[in-house]
Amino acid sequence: MGRGDNRHTPKMKRKRSQSKLKARIKRKIETAKAAKKPAAPSKKK
Repeated sequence: MGRGDNRHTPKMKRKRSQSKLKARIKRKIETAKAAKKPAAPSKKK
C-alpha cells in the first residue's frame, strides 16, 4: 500500500473479511483432516 491509500473503503473491508473467512475455512479443513473426519469437499457454501 502506498501513500494516500485508504484501507477502510468498502472494497478493502470486503477483501479483508474474505481473506479472513478463507483462512478460517482452511483451518477448519486442516483440523477436520487431522481428526480424520469424512469431510465432504463438495459441500461448499
